[in-house]
Amino acid sequence: MAKKRTRPGLPAATADPPGYDAVLAGISELLGRARHVTAQAINSLLTATYWEIGRRVVEFEQRGQVRAAYGERLWKRLADDLTARHGRGFSKSNIALMRAFYLQWEFFQTPSGKFAAQAKGSPFSQLPAESTDRSAGTSLAVPADFSDLAGAFRLPWSHYVQLLAIENSNARGFYEAEALRGGWSVRQLRRQIGSQFYERTALSRDKAAMLTKGRKTRSDDATTPEEELKDPFVLEFLDLKDQYSESELEEALIRHMESFLLELGNDFAFVGRQKRLRVDDEWYRVDLVFFHRGLHALVLIDLKLQKLTPGDIGQMHFYLNYAREHWTRPDENPPVGLILCAEHGGGVARYALEGLPNKVLAARYRTALPLETLLVAEMAQTRKVLEGRGRHRANRIEDPSREGERP
Repeated sequence: MAKKRTRPGLPAATADPPGYDAVLAGISELLGRARHVTAQAINSLLTATYWEIGRRVVEFEQRGQVRAAYGERLWKRLADDLTARHGRGFSKSNIALMRAFYLQWEFFQTPSGKFAAQAKGSPFSQLPAESTDRSAGTSLAVPADFSDLAGAFRLPWSHYVQLLAIENSNARGFYEAEALRGGWSVRQLRRQIGSQFYERTALSRDKAAMLTKGRKTRSDDATTPEEELKDPFVLEFLDLKDQYSESELEEALIRHMESFLLELGNDFAFVGRQKRLRVDDEWYRVDLVFFHRGLHALVLIDLKLQKLTPGDIGQMHFYLNYAREHWTRPDENPPVGLILCAEHGGGVARYALEGLPNKVLAARYRTALPLETLLVAEMAQTRKVLEGRGRHRANRIEDPSREGERP
């Protein structure tokens, strides 16, 4: 006889009413669809806005006959002013990307009056069968209505960022068309570009088979509605905070080490957690960023749950080079990196001081910063406590005699 399911904290006689699972599944599906549609709507507006910004920049340059030498200064001025007024997402490189987006995409109109955008110079049509003949010169001006403009872009902005990095116009049009036909996520698009799918298809004798194979998705290609809404481009566009952690343990360790460093004295000033940085079309996150008042320098901290690898060290130097160029003010000393590896049964803490300009400054950093052995001991103890709490909680949940007790 099947045992009735009960909820923790409820009497054993209480069970799900008939049809409850179907109602729950239906509501979950509804929420998933609603979040997906919301993400699509936001992405459409985001993409149209960035294209329009690019258009206005180009038209201002042409109308004012701005010389190429002044172009980058204009982008920098716009980046500074827009960031001051509207928050993140308006770096000089982003302004240049929006400008390139305007220059590389054009519009067509179907007999039904709808607009569709397509990469310029592409022989791979992404337009529906009812669209007008491109060979007849049917390229149109910008849609007058902003909703028409937004509806013309049928891929998220993250996809267009990937496409803009492709120099070959034929390849760019191919990947755009296939992304639309196959409903590719940005992960799948990035993977196909990285595997040179366009070049392999062009050289293949059986192109139809290649295209069919390329449209198949992998398990890691899928993007959840939550991930769509937390896309860094979307959060940046809406100027929302972006916090992310790979696991509860990692998040707990990061928060504890943040508190621990602040408690060591008045030298550490908190700057940010999971601070994002973008290089080309890739996003990265630094777990913790502090400002050390005594050193007058930023301290970047990266936490790893596994053994320290050469790749971790290289990544930290990558972060430091970025921070030195983009986050460090002219009157500040070079940033320093700290890698914390909270391994099972121990740990490693390593400062990245190799990039400092001289040995005197490096010695000063060594004197002012907490001892690595102190950090390792604190991490090991904290991980032990956290994992003990996790096991205790799991045991209480698995023990049916303690069902309903507060964890």
